[in-house]
Amino acid sequence: MTAPDDAPQRTEESCFHCGLPVPPEAHYPVEIDGQIHNLCCRGCQAVAQAIVDGGLTSFYRHREKPTGRPEELIPEQLAQMELYDQPALQAGFVSVDENDLKQASLILEGITCAACVWLNERHVRSLPGVQDFQVNYSTHRAHVSWDDSRIKLSDILKAIASIGYVAHPFDPGRQEQIQKKEKSQALRRLFVAGLGAMQVMMLAVAMYAGDAYGMEADIEQFMRWVSLLLTLPVVLYSASGFFVTAWRDLRRRQLSMEVPVSLAIGAAFGASLWHTLRGSGEIYYDSVCMFTFFLLASRYLEMGARHRAGQAAEALVKLLPATATCIVDGRHEAVPVAQLCPGDRVLIRPGETVPADGEVVEGESSVDESLLTGESLPRHRGPGDALVGGSLNVESPLQMRVSRVGEDTMVSGIVRLLDRAQAEKPRLAMLADRVAGWFVAAQLSIATAVAIGWWLHAPERAFEITLAVLVVTCPCALSLATPAAVTAAIGALTRLGLLVTRGHVLETLGAADHIVFDKTGTLTRGMLTLAGVQPLSDTGEQQVCHLAAALARDSEHPVARVLALHGKAADTVTDLRSHPGKGMEGVIDGTRYRLGNAAFVAELIGSEPPPAADLAGTPVYLGSEQGWLARFVLRDRLREDAVEAVRALRELGLTPHIYSGDAADAVATVGRELGIDDWAAQLRPEDKLARVRALQQAGHKVVMVGDGVNDAPVLAGADVSVAMGQGAQLAHASADMVALSERLAVLPEGVRKARDTGTVIRQNLAWAVVYNLIAVPLAAAGWVAPWMAAIGMSLSSLVVVVNALRLK
Repeated sequence: MTAPDDAPQRTEESCFHCGLPVPPEAHYPVEIDGQIHNLCCRGCQAVAQAIVDGGLTSFYRHREKPTGRPEELIPEQLAQMELYDQPALQAGFVSVDENDLKQASLILEGITCAACVWLNERHVRSLPGVQDFQVNYSTHRAHVSWDDSRIKLSDILKAIASIGYVAHPFDPGRQEQIQKKEKSQALRRLFVAGLGAMQVMMLAVAMYAGDAYGMEADIEQFMRWVSLLLTLPVVLYSASGFFVTAWRDLRRRQLSMEVPVSLAIGAAFGASLWHTLRGSGEIYYDSVCMFTFFLLASRYLEMGARHRAGQAAEALVKLLPATATCIVDGRHEAVPVAQLCPGDRVLIRPGETVPADGEVVEGESSVDESLLTGESLPRHRGPGDALVGGSLNVESPLQMRVSRVGEDTMVSGIVRLLDRAQAEKPRLAMLADRVAGWFVAAQLSIATAVAIGWWLHAPERAFEITLAVLVVTCPCALSLATPAAVTAAIGALTRLGLLVTRGHVLETLGAADHIVFDKTGTLTRGMLTLAGVQPLSDTGEQQVCHLAAALARDSEHPVARVLALHGKAADTVTDLRSHPGKGMEGVIDGTRYRLGNAAFVAELIGSEPPPAADLAGTPVYLGSEQGWLARFVLRDRLREDAVEAVRALRELGLTPHIYSGDAADAVATVGRELGIDDWAAQLRPEDKLARVRALQQAGHKVVMVGDGVNDAPVLAGADVSVAMGQGAQLAHASADMVALSERLAVLPEGVRKARDTGTVIRQNLAWAVVYNLIAVPLAAAGWVAPWMAAIGMSLSSLVVVVNALRLK
């Protein structure tokens, strides 16, 4: 915000924005990152203030040189959009995926109904270079993916502006302001419509009584004129949004919900005005006011429901604090979180929120991660332990080294996945959208046919009945049925610690009947311990541990991580290769070694390993071209809630399986403890995928739960895949859901919520269809008055949203 005249000013030799000298008499202050800068002219002040208001001050932190004169950036509206193309500015809100496509979250202003979503998606997707564009109706946030070599972000923003909407990069503070503004404006329009409706209805009742018991003509005409005056603010202010949106859509040859609404309001008011001027004929001021009031009321309630449904994602976005205490040369300095860089050292006092991702370098404390993972109990953190931005330090001071900031943090990743999941549409939603796209055209056709029919048989009732038909039909309920339910369900699951990353998941998970588990890191804690080392040659125990650590040190597999801790790994390994599902291979001092399962190592040696009496754990073998060197025995323990989770899944009708690359003895032990008869051991990734494919070919819907790089192929191939929260990033990229809480108990909760979501969606669609099938014939038959139609249409949309909120 611009500083007042009496605010302390910072002396500038050159303009902070353009770099030119600041004249002595210049007084154009702007607050940027908590500091007051005096700029050289009003133009620089205006452009800089626009950047600050847009929440994009990272532009100034990342730019390589001053921006230049503001004249170079006009016209203003286009200039503000073109600023978003600068790499320094995009650093704060744009990410790049594995295909080198840029991705960003946007806020869309001006969305009023599902037709607006459809129009924006169709228009932007038609632009060359745009790979994907999806809008979440519940949060009015859009996810866009584009090829920067073919189209610029500013071109996308301009294309959205060309059809009457406003788009800008997502900023949680600005979105909150937009929601407050939206709510305030809606309340004002609703108040004017409600006040007008009450007054006009009192006059209408008097006139209805006058028709029954008699009323002098001049009194009746006076009441008509008073009703007209009371209705004018309702039509010109409260209903103005309908007309503006309808005109915008018609100019683009699109039919949205606002078109029949505007026709109904406009026609009823126009006819009433004509009859008032003539002094005879039917007037519909009460219907106009009631229809506007009930429609605005339902949309206001629907807006509140939308805001509540999207609260899970918004709460995550707001987790990170605004400032952090940075330790510089032993001094504590408060700096904006946006200015933190990897490698910075940060102090986190008890009760403060962790400002970025990193690791503890000094101190011990408990950290509350409940808002991120759904885990209710704080977790102990000490030197070397990871800290997640957005978690809360509970007990003692901690010093942290920052590792990831901005779009690279876990919170940002979760929000991106949530955006994608909420924007993606299940098959039922796409079907409803296609139907809703034709619904308005069918509605207008039906209204036209009704008007012609009644004009031929009873012309005095034709207008009133046609008006009721236009009002009573409700495509909004059809379009709202699925997105409202999906958004509410995804928010509820996120609070439980089960992150949904794909929109189709809820539909498919509800229909699943088989669930496949990996063992290590999934059913078990994944925190293996080395139970014993059995040398199989003259090489000593210490030496084989060093060799194993050297081969294992660069692997993410839990087994490799344990072995890497039990040796110095001082040897240099060349030609190091990972064989998923088998083990590691490399050359040390000219000798080729293999570390992994027995079959893998036996391929190198050419013989089977010496027999073992009772392993009571997972054997890992080390061998070289000269022969067998050692057998390492590792043990793991079940997750605390594994037995209960498997039992609950059985009760829900899902058949459990264990497909593991581990040794048969270890897998059999876990299967026996959990009561799972169908288990398979020593499977490679392709073997797991083949077994899942066999289940699918038999007509089953399969859920796969796993972690680690070797699970990525089967996670991608299952109908629904769940990655455990601490698993490898590749597994998360392949998975449809991520169990952030590391609790298996969230899986049956997820299945129940998915089935409830399917039930709610079917209920909503059934309600929308049945309502229209009943209401339209009744209105066409003349049994529904326009004011009754207004109530019915408004309640239809409201019922759908309220029913969806039950999923929260």
